[in-house]
Amino acid sequence: MTPLTLRRGCRKRWAHLGLMIAAVLAVALASPLASAAQPVQAQHVAGGAWFVQGEAALGSAANRNFISNAGFIVTTAGVVVIDALGSPALATELLAAIRQVTPLPVRYVIVTHYHADHIYGLQVFKDLGATVIAHREGRAYLNSDTAQRRLVASREELAPWIDEHTRLVPADRWLDADTVLEVGDERLVIRHAGPAHTPEDLVVYAEHAKVLFAGDLVFRGRIPFVGLADSQAWIAALSGLIALAPSVIVPGHGALSTQPLPDLVLTRDYLQFLRRSMGEAAERMEPFDEAYARTDWSAFDRLPLFRAANRINAYNTYLLMEQQGK
Repeated sequence: MTPLTLRRGCRKRWAHLGLMIAAVLAVALASPLASAAQPVQAQHVAGGAWFVQGEAALGSAANRNFISNAGFIVTTAGVVVIDALGSPALATELLAAIRQVTPLPVRYVIVTHYHADHIYGLQVFKDLGATVIAHREGRAYLNSDTAQRRLVASREELAPWIDEHTRLVPADRWLDADTVLEVGDERLVIRHAGPAHTPEDLVVYAEHAKVLFAGDLVFRGRIPFVGLADSQAWIAALSGLIALAPSVIVPGHGALSTQPLPDLVLTRDYLQFLRRSMGEAAERMEPFDEAYARTDWSAFDRLPLFRAANRINAYNTYLLMEQQGK
Protein backbone atom coordinates (compact mmCIF):
# COMPACT_ATOMS: atom_id res chain seq x y z
CA MET A 1 0.00 0.00 0.00
CA THR A 2 1.44 3.38 -1.03
CA PRO A 3 1.52 6.51 1.17
CA LEU A 4 -1.04 8.14 -1.17
CA THR A 5 -3.39 5.20 -0.67
CA LEU A 6 -2.94 5.48 3.10
CA ARG A 7 -3.77 9.19 3.04
CA ARG A 8 -6.87 8.59 0.93
CA GLY A 9 -7.91 5.82 3.30
CA CYS A 10 -7.44 8.10 6.29
CA ARG A 11 -9.60 10.83 4.70
CA LYS A 12 -12.32 8.29 4.00
CA ARG A 13 -12.19 7.09 7.60
CA TRP A 14 -12.52 10.65 8.97
CA ALA A 15 -15.48 11.23 6.65
CA HIS A 16 -16.98 7.97 7.89
CA LEU A 17 -16.53 9.19 11.46
CA GLY A 18 -18.70 12.22 10.70
CA LEU A 19 -21.46 10.00 9.31
CA MET A 20 -21.16 7.68 12.29
CA ILE A 21 -21.48 10.57 14.75
CA ALA A 22 -24.60 11.85 12.97
CA ALA A 23 -26.21 8.41 12.96
CA VAL A 24 -25.48 7.64 16.59
CA LEU A 25 -26.65 11.07 17.74
CA ALA A 26 -29.92 10.56 15.91
CA VAL A 27 -30.49 7.28 17.75
CA ALA A 28 -29.44 8.74 21.08
CA LEU A 29 -31.65 11.82 20.80
CA ALA A 30 -34.63 9.53 20.29
CA SER A 31 -33.83 7.56 23.44
CA PRO A 32 -35.74 7.84 26.74
CA LEU A 33 -32.72 9.53 28.33
CA ALA A 34 -33.52 12.72 26.42
CA SER A 35 -37.29 12.55 26.73
CA ALA A 36 -38.06 14.81 29.70
CA ALA A 37 -36.82 18.16 30.94
CA GLN A 38 -35.81 18.68 34.54
CA PRO A 39 -35.67 21.91 36.55
CA VAL A 40 -32.46 23.73 37.44
CA GLN A 41 -32.13 23.22 41.19
CA ALA A 42 -29.17 24.30 43.31
CA GLN A 43 -27.55 21.67 45.52
CA HIS A 44 -25.29 22.73 48.37
CA VAL A 45 -21.77 21.29 48.22
CA ALA A 46 -19.76 22.83 51.08
CA GLY A 47 -19.16 26.31 52.47
CA GLY A 48 -20.28 28.81 49.86
CA ALA A 49 -20.12 26.29 47.00
CA TRP A 50 -23.24 25.12 45.14
CA PHE A 51 -23.93 23.32 41.86
CA VAL A 52 -26.73 22.29 39.50
CA GLN A 53 -26.77 18.92 37.78
CA GLY A 54 -27.77 18.24 34.19
CA GLU A 55 -29.19 15.04 32.78
CA ALA A 56 -27.15 12.04 31.68
CA ALA A 57 -28.24 12.53 28.09
CA LEU A 58 -27.39 14.18 24.83
CA GLY A 59 -28.71 17.67 24.16
CA SER A 60 -32.21 17.91 22.70
CA ALA A 61 -35.13 20.28 22.53
CA ALA A 62 -36.90 18.05 25.05
CA ASN A 63 -34.26 18.58 27.74
CA ARG A 64 -33.40 22.18 26.70
CA ASN A 65 -29.74 21.13 26.33
CA PHE A 66 -29.56 20.71 30.11
CA ILE A 67 -26.94 17.97 30.03
CA SER A 68 -24.02 19.56 31.85
CA ASN A 69 -23.38 20.83 35.35
CA ALA A 70 -22.67 24.37 36.48
CA GLY A 71 -21.52 25.70 39.83
CA PHE A 72 -21.49 28.89 41.81
CA ILE A 73 -19.62 30.12 44.85
CA VAL A 74 -21.15 32.70 47.18
CA THR A 75 -18.60 35.03 48.77
CA THR A 76 -18.91 38.15 50.92
CA ALA A 77 -18.16 40.26 47.83
CA GLY A 78 -20.40 38.57 45.28
CA VAL A 79 -20.94 35.37 43.34
CA VAL A 80 -18.58 33.46 41.05
CA VAL A 81 -20.31 31.18 38.51
CA ILE A 82 -18.51 28.25 36.90
CA ASP A 83 -19.92 27.48 33.45
CA ALA A 84 -23.25 28.81 32.20
CA LEU A 85 -25.24 25.78 30.97
CA GLY A 86 -26.50 25.00 27.48
CA SER A 87 -29.07 27.70 26.70
CA PRO A 88 -30.00 31.23 27.78
CA ALA A 89 -33.21 29.90 29.34
CA LEU A 90 -31.22 27.52 31.53
CA ALA A 91 -28.85 30.31 32.54
CA THR A 92 -31.87 32.40 33.55
CA GLU A 93 -33.04 29.52 35.72
CA LEU A 94 -29.52 29.18 37.15
CA LEU A 95 -29.62 32.87 38.04
CA ALA A 96 -32.98 32.32 39.76
CA ALA A 97 -31.45 29.45 41.74
CA ILE A 98 -28.60 31.74 42.78
CA ARG A 99 -31.11 34.38 43.87
CA GLN A 100 -32.73 31.83 46.18
CA VAL A 101 -29.37 31.57 47.97
CA THR A 102 -28.14 35.18 47.89
CA PRO A 103 -29.07 38.62 46.53
CA LEU A 104 -25.39 39.43 45.89
CA PRO A 105 -24.40 40.20 42.28
CA VAL A 106 -22.69 37.74 39.96
CA ARG A 107 -19.22 39.21 39.52
CA TYR A 108 -17.43 36.52 37.49
CA VAL A 109 -18.17 33.57 35.25
CA ILE A 110 -15.33 31.10 34.76
CA VAL A 111 -15.60 28.99 31.60
CA THR A 112 -14.02 25.56 32.02
CA HIS A 113 -14.11 25.02 28.23
CA TYR A 114 -15.95 26.26 25.15
CA HIS A 115 -18.36 23.41 24.48
CA ALA A 116 -21.93 24.35 23.62
CA ASP A 117 -23.56 22.69 26.63
CA HIS A 118 -21.42 24.84 28.95
CA ILE A 119 -21.47 28.23 27.18
CA TYR A 120 -24.76 28.97 25.43
CA GLY A 121 -26.04 30.58 28.62
CA LEU A 122 -23.12 33.01 28.96
CA GLN A 123 -24.96 35.96 27.44
CA VAL A 124 -27.36 36.10 30.40
CA PHE A 125 -24.53 36.75 32.86
CA LYS A 126 -22.60 38.95 30.45
CA ASP A 127 -25.64 41.19 30.04
CA LEU A 128 -25.76 41.56 33.83
CA GLY A 129 -22.20 42.91 33.81
CA ALA A 130 -20.31 39.81 34.96
CA THR A 131 -16.67 39.40 33.89
CA VAL A 132 -16.15 36.24 31.81
CA ILE A 133 -12.87 34.39 32.37
CA ALA A 134 -11.52 31.57 30.17
CA HIS A 135 -8.22 30.16 28.94
CA ARG A 136 -6.81 31.77 25.80
CA GLU A 137 -6.79 28.44 23.92
CA GLY A 138 -10.58 28.77 23.78
CA ARG A 139 -10.31 31.63 21.31
CA ALA A 140 -9.37 29.29 18.49
CA TYR A 141 -12.61 27.35 18.82
CA LEU A 142 -14.75 30.39 19.55
CA ASN A 143 -13.58 32.06 16.32
CA SER A 144 -13.73 28.91 14.21
CA ASP A 145 -16.14 27.90 11.47
CA THR A 146 -16.90 24.84 13.58
CA ALA A 147 -18.32 26.96 16.40
CA GLN A 148 -20.44 28.98 13.97
CA ARG A 149 -21.75 25.87 12.23
CA ARG A 150 -22.54 24.29 15.57
CA LEU A 151 -24.54 27.35 16.59
CA VAL A 152 -26.47 27.32 13.31
CA ALA A 153 -27.25 23.61 13.75
CA SER A 154 -28.23 24.15 17.38
CA ARG A 155 -30.73 26.83 16.35
CA GLU A 156 -32.52 24.11 14.38
CA GLU A 157 -31.99 21.07 16.60
CA LEU A 158 -32.48 22.80 19.97
CA ALA A 159 -35.20 25.30 19.07
CA PRO A 160 -36.79 27.18 20.71
CA TRP A 161 -34.13 27.19 23.44
CA ILE A 162 -31.39 28.16 21.00
CA ASP A 163 -32.52 30.76 18.48
CA GLU A 164 -31.37 33.75 16.43
CA HIS A 165 -30.81 35.74 19.64
CA THR A 166 -28.37 33.17 21.07
CA ARG A 167 -24.80 34.33 20.59
CA LEU A 168 -21.27 33.18 21.30
CA VAL A 169 -19.70 35.20 24.09
CA PRO A 170 -15.91 35.70 24.26
CA ALA A 171 -14.08 36.05 27.55
CA ASP A 172 -13.33 39.47 28.96
CA ARG A 173 -10.19 38.03 30.48
CA TRP A 174 -8.21 35.36 28.62
CA LEU A 175 -5.82 33.48 30.90
CA ASP A 176 -2.43 32.31 29.72
CA ALA A 177 -1.23 30.91 33.06
CA ASP A 178 -2.57 29.46 36.29
CA THR A 179 -4.27 32.20 38.28
CA VAL A 180 -5.55 32.93 41.77
CA LEU A 181 -8.81 34.87 41.96
CA GLU A 182 -9.63 36.33 45.38
CA VAL A 183 -13.25 37.38 45.81
CA GLY A 184 -14.42 38.38 49.26
CA ASP A 185 -13.67 35.59 51.70
CA GLU A 186 -12.93 32.94 49.03
CA ARG A 187 -9.72 32.17 47.20
CA LEU A 188 -10.09 30.40 43.86
CA VAL A 189 -7.14 28.64 42.27
CA ILE A 190 -7.70 28.40 38.51
CA ARG A 191 -5.48 25.83 36.79
CA HIS A 192 -5.04 25.07 33.12
CA ALA A 193 -5.46 21.29 32.84
CA GLY A 194 -5.47 21.11 29.04
CA PRO A 195 -4.94 20.03 26.46
CA ALA A 196 -7.18 17.19 27.60
CA HIS A 197 -10.91 17.09 26.91
CA THR A 198 -10.26 20.38 25.08
CA PRO A 199 -7.12 22.50 24.64
CA GLU A 200 -8.49 25.14 27.02
CA ASP A 201 -9.63 22.98 29.96
CA LEU A 202 -9.67 24.84 33.27
CA VAL A 203 -10.28 23.41 36.73
CA VAL A 204 -11.21 25.61 39.68
CA TYR A 205 -10.39 24.86 43.31
CA ALA A 206 -12.23 26.82 46.01
CA GLU A 207 -9.74 26.75 48.87
CA HIS A 208 -12.05 27.70 51.75
CA ALA A 209 -14.91 25.47 50.62
CA LYS A 210 -12.37 22.74 49.68
CA VAL A 211 -14.26 21.93 46.47
CA LEU A 212 -12.76 21.18 43.06
CA PHE A 213 -14.82 22.11 39.98
CA ALA A 214 -13.32 19.76 37.39
CA GLY A 215 -15.24 20.63 34.24
CA ASP A 216 -15.32 17.86 31.66
CA LEU A 217 -12.12 16.27 32.82
CA VAL A 218 -14.46 14.20 34.96
CA PHE A 219 -17.64 12.47 33.80
CA ARG A 220 -19.08 10.80 36.86
CA GLY A 221 -20.77 7.43 36.45
CA ARG A 222 -21.14 7.64 32.67
CA ILE A 223 -19.21 7.23 29.47
CA PRO A 224 -17.35 10.46 28.63
CA PHE A 225 -17.53 12.12 25.25
CA VAL A 226 -14.00 11.89 23.86
CA GLY A 227 -14.49 13.63 20.51
CA LEU A 228 -11.18 14.85 19.14
CA ALA A 229 -9.63 15.10 22.60
CA ASP A 230 -5.96 14.52 23.27
CA SER A 231 -6.68 11.39 25.31
CA GLN A 232 -3.07 10.88 26.33
CA ALA A 233 -2.87 14.38 27.82
CA TRP A 234 -6.31 13.87 29.38
CA ILE A 235 -5.03 10.77 31.17
CA ALA A 236 -2.05 12.76 32.45
CA ALA A 237 -4.35 15.53 33.70
CA LEU A 238 -6.52 13.01 35.54
CA SER A 239 -3.45 11.48 37.12
CA GLY A 240 -2.54 14.96 38.36
CA LEU A 241 -5.99 15.38 39.93
CA ILE A 242 -5.72 11.95 41.53
CA ALA A 243 -2.43 13.04 43.08
CA LEU A 244 -4.17 16.10 44.57
CA ALA A 245 -6.58 13.79 46.42
CA PRO A 246 -9.45 16.34 46.55
CA SER A 247 -12.20 15.64 49.08
CA VAL A 248 -15.11 16.83 46.91
CA ILE A 249 -15.39 17.18 43.13
CA VAL A 250 -18.11 18.81 41.07
CA PRO A 251 -17.77 17.06 37.69
CA GLY A 252 -18.76 18.55 34.36
CA HIS A 253 -21.38 15.80 34.07
CA GLY A 254 -22.92 13.60 36.72
CA ALA A 255 -23.60 13.73 40.42
CA LEU A 256 -21.46 15.35 43.07
CA SER A 257 -18.47 13.21 44.00
CA THR A 258 -17.70 13.01 47.71
CA GLN A 259 -15.41 10.06 47.05
CA PRO A 260 -13.53 11.44 44.05
CA LEU A 261 -10.87 8.80 43.61
CA PRO A 262 -13.13 6.10 42.09
CA ASP A 263 -14.65 8.65 39.69
CA LEU A 264 -11.28 9.98 38.58
CA VAL A 265 -10.01 6.44 38.14
CA LEU A 266 -13.08 5.39 36.14
CA THR A 267 -12.60 8.10 33.52
CA ARG A 268 -8.84 7.51 33.40
CA ASP A 269 -9.21 3.73 33.10
CA TYR A 270 -11.77 4.08 30.30
CA LEU A 271 -9.46 6.34 28.29
CA GLN A 272 -6.51 4.02 28.90
CA PHE A 273 -8.58 1.03 27.77
CA LEU A 274 -9.61 2.84 24.58
CA ARG A 275 -6.01 3.70 23.73
CA ARG A 276 -4.70 0.22 24.50
CA SER A 277 -7.40 -1.77 22.67
CA MET A 278 -7.71 0.50 19.64
CA GLY A 279 -3.95 1.11 19.52
CA GLU A 280 -3.26 -2.62 19.29
CA ALA A 281 -5.85 -2.96 16.52
CA ALA A 282 -4.41 -0.04 14.56
CA GLU A 283 -0.89 -1.41 14.90
CA ARG A 284 -2.04 -4.77 13.49
CA MET A 285 -3.95 -2.90 10.74
CA GLU A 286 -7.05 -4.76 11.87
CA PRO A 287 -10.25 -3.23 10.40
CA PHE A 288 -12.07 -1.15 12.96
CA ASP A 289 -15.39 -3.01 12.78
CA GLU A 290 -13.64 -6.30 13.49
CA ALA A 291 -11.60 -4.79 16.30
CA TYR A 292 -14.65 -3.20 17.90
CA ALA A 293 -16.65 -6.43 17.75
CA ARG A 294 -13.75 -8.41 19.24
CA THR A 295 -13.08 -6.02 22.14
CA ASP A 296 -14.46 -6.94 25.56
CA TRP A 297 -16.40 -3.83 26.68
CA SER A 298 -17.96 -5.52 29.73
CA ALA A 299 -16.19 -3.22 32.22
CA PHE A 300 -18.04 -0.21 30.77
CA ASP A 301 -21.10 -1.35 28.81
CA ARG A 302 -23.53 -0.87 31.73
CA LEU A 303 -22.64 2.80 32.17
CA PRO A 304 -25.06 5.50 30.98
CA LEU A 305 -24.52 6.67 27.38
CA PHE A 306 -22.38 3.66 26.49
CA ARG A 307 -24.59 2.95 23.48
CA ALA A 308 -24.58 6.59 22.40
CA ALA A 309 -20.90 7.42 22.83
CA ASN A 310 -18.68 4.36 23.01
CA ARG A 311 -18.48 3.42 19.34
CA ILE A 312 -17.71 7.03 18.37
CA ASN A 313 -15.07 7.23 21.08
CA ALA A 314 -13.51 3.96 19.97
CA TYR A 315 -13.46 4.88 16.29
CA ASN A 316 -11.95 8.28 16.95
CA THR A 317 -9.30 6.72 19.19
CA TYR A 318 -8.56 4.11 16.51
CA LEU A 319 -7.89 6.90 13.99
CA LEU A 320 -5.72 8.85 16.42
CA MET A 321 -3.68 5.78 17.33
CA GLU A 322 -3.36 4.90 13.65
CA GLN A 323 -1.96 8.38 12.92
CA GLN A 324 0.39 8.29 15.90
CA GLY A 325 1.76 4.95 14.74
CA LYS A 326 2.86 6.28 11.34
